[in-house]
Amino acid sequence: MISAKTVLIAAGLSLASAGTALSQTPTTPPDACVGAPWDAFDFWVGEWNVYAPGTEEATGPYLGHNRIERINGGCLVTEHWVGASGNTGDSINVHDPLIGAWRQVWMSNGWYIDYTGGLDEAGAMVLTGEAYTVQTDTRAPLRGTWTPNDDGSVTQQFDQGDAEGNWQTVFVGIYVPKADDPRAAEAAAARGE
Repeated sequence: MISAKTVLIAAGLSLASAGTALSQTPTTPPDACVGAPWDAFDFWVGEWNVYAPGTEEATGPYLGHNRIERINGGCLVTEHWVGASGNTGDSINVHDPLIGAWRQVWMSNGWYIDYTGGLDEAGAMVLTGEAYTVQTDTRAPLRGTWTPNDDGSVTQQFDQGDAEGNWQTVFVGIYVPKADDPRAAEAAAARGE
């Protein structure tokens, strides 16, 4: 049988421990994923207005807005896309230490992508895998390429493969940093801001 004295001593120790824990100032842990290979996709991190390709003088029509962030100690890159037509999608991007490669998993209303890869010799991120369309229950090989440009923009290109191993470009977007975008007011108006 447990005595009342034992219960009081245990309660006192629990309260003392809780008081010590509460009086300590919480600290933010340092970033865990610093340097290579976790910084390989940093050129894509930011707030972007995305346009179709245009001429050398100007980008084409506004396609949407994308916010890319590094979170969780720098270990996870998240994507939040809102298209000009209101379509949305999100992805998580991580350097997967279990396979030694970058991996992106994307989900939108009806389109799922899972692909892996890394930087090519030119410094572009190239991921290859498979896309799945929910509405049609179809799968297809997909390759995504993100190329940093000298002017600070990023070119994103998606190529879809067929059964014979041929690739066809299905999307190209020019990512312009929102803060440096000369068409920012036009893009904001397109978003209804």
